[in-house]
Amino acid sequence: MSDYYEVLGLARSATQEEIKKAYRKGALKYHPDRNPGDSQSEKRFKDISEAYEILSDEKKRQIYDQYGADALRAGAGGGGPGGGHAGFSSMEEALRTFMGAFGGGGGGGGRGDSIFDSFFGGDSEGSDDQGQQGVSKKMNLTISFEEAMRGVEKEVVLNNFVPCSQCSGSGAATASGTKKCTRCQGSGQVHQSRGFFSMTSVCPQCYGKGKTITDPCLDCRGGGRVKKKQPITIKVPAGVDTGMRLRMSGYGDAGEGGGPSGDLYVFISVDPHSVFQREGDDVYIELPLSFSEAALGCKKELPTPHGGSCRITISEGTQSGKTLRVKGEGAPNVHGRSKGDMFVKVAVETPVALSQPQKELLRQFAELEKEQNSPHKRSFFEKIKVFFST
Repeated sequence: MSDYYEVLGLARSATQEEIKKAYRKGALKYHPDRNPGDSQSEKRFKDISEAYEILSDEKKRQIYDQYGADALRAGAGGGGPGGGHAGFSSMEEALRTFMGAFGGGGGGGGRGDSIFDSFFGGDSEGSDDQGQQGVSKKMNLTISFEEAMRGVEKEVVLNNFVPCSQCSGSGAATASGTKKCTRCQGSGQVHQSRGFFSMTSVCPQCYGKGKTITDPCLDCRGGGRVKKKQPITIKVPAGVDTGMRLRMSGYGDAGEGGGPSGDLYVFISVDPHSVFQREGDDVYIELPLSFSEAALGCKKELPTPHGGSCRITISEGTQSGKTLRVKGEGAPNVHGRSKGDMFVKVAVETPVALSQPQKELLRQFAELEKEQNSPHKRSFFEKIKVFFST
């Protein structure tokens, strides 16, 4: 086990408030719910929880500073000075410390929110100085196939909470209009002892903020933020596809008590195209050919999905269903890597609505036709001869 102070990134002279803030920041980063299946994050979470468990207790911290971690572990049998601490061997112990540090099972706001608010709720670290982070938002944006290929900028209007301009987000009408919470003495938490158990929970008077507003701002009524419509520009990069998500940092609701704003998550939907079909960074197009074009061969000019064009050669005797590859003419990669490819699938079309001269020419062709002109046909009938013979 490394030095507990080093684990939390603190000096040995760190205050209890600094220890608490360092732990909360690290615990949110390495929590197993955020890093599923990551054994390194799990170990890191256990280590910082163990360090916090010791350093947040003044008695255990004093023993650790004087004798080291071995003295605390030696007390596990009941005879040592540490009072029975043997290190965190299970995730259950680490999670118990985590829940206690975040105010029981309620988390962030003391109003029924989970620790991480929700999937779009942001990382409320609960800093008394910075306030509570605002809730993140999500929206759906539908664009055309051409816009997805080339990239586009879209103007939208958000109806978000923004910092109150009158009080600069503080919620107080005057500089002296904010006082330290008398219930929790500014810590944002209250402690209760019930028999052998000690519980820590969010202060019900200030909701974990550590302060109360005695002279609220008239514009925001003490909330520090107001609802307002804001036009913004969403820059959609070339190569996006349906199901992709863009994150716009700071475009969610403004935080309470001057806290940072949440984020905006933009979920992309791309309208289907009448000619092109996309699979990853590759695009597919079906090319209809007449009987004579497929038999004699030809050259074709085709559009590319990003607005250009390319010329392909159809060889003599090309069969329906054959796929030709045009390298580098597919969709652009959204991460800036090379483009995908374009695949051209040939579809030979049987002529219809024939005139009498056309029919006569085809009859003449049929009379001149030989088996080697239709190798697949000849192979097929050779395979099914066995059925007729039996």
